[in-house]
Amino acid sequence: MRRPLIGVTTSVKTGWRVFPFIAFGVWLAGGRSIRWSAGDEADAASVDGVIVGGGDDISPELYGGELVTTAVLDPARDALEAGLVAQAFGLGKPVLGICRGSQMLNVALGGNLHQDAYSHYGARKHSTLLPKKDVQVVDNTRLAQLAGTAPMRVNALHSQAVDRLGEGLVVAARDPSGMVQAIERVSEPFALGVQWHPEYLTYARRQRALFRALVAAARACCEDRAQLEEVSAEALKP
Repeated sequence: MRRPLIGVTTSVKTGWRVFPFIAFGVWLAGGRSIRWSAGDEADAASVDGVIVGGGDDISPELYGGELVTTAVLDPARDALEAGLVAQAFGLGKPVLGICRGSQMLNVALGGNLHQDAYSHYGARKHSTLLPKKDVQVVDNTRLAQLAGTAPMRVNALHSQAVDRLGEGLVVAARDPSGMVQAIERVSEPFALGVQWHPEYLTYARRQRALFRALVAAARACCEDRAQLEEVSAEALKP
């Protein structure tokens, strides 16, 4: 069986060390990956699913916010990813957002962000790849079906977080302060965004489940497309 191809967006500067971890998670789930960064000819039509990876802050210009002095921005990557998310949804292809990618998923669907989320919520800031942050999964969500509703320990490297939800999205997890930690689309195609980095936690069954869900959705999309092409080919026969 062909492994679905997943396009993964990363930072130009740091993607070389992040991509192998994401690609490993995708491979464990039965997929294969290609890396995209700003300047690449990225096309959602050439893959079966998309992962928007972590990295620098998203420019508030995308959602009408005011720039804070602590923000580290990458406008070229913003444009690349916003376009890819819109294209993927237009083609009915699944999307997984990781940290910055979760925020981009929200912004691309018309939502906005807290630029200094920890100050807004008065929460203790975590900045570690180790699973030291508590997250509570919301019941009756896709994430709950994938990973269960038991408290989850995750890592955290973010400073921004989802504020107003984008169109068609719901909250799938929060931390004890109330800060949004995961979002998901209520209708197809599959779209899930998590504020943490599951690519560094693939030893955990609940984190591997996120990659499995994306690859499964990508495979279904790929099979549907193949069936459609087969039907079209039959219809064109004399």
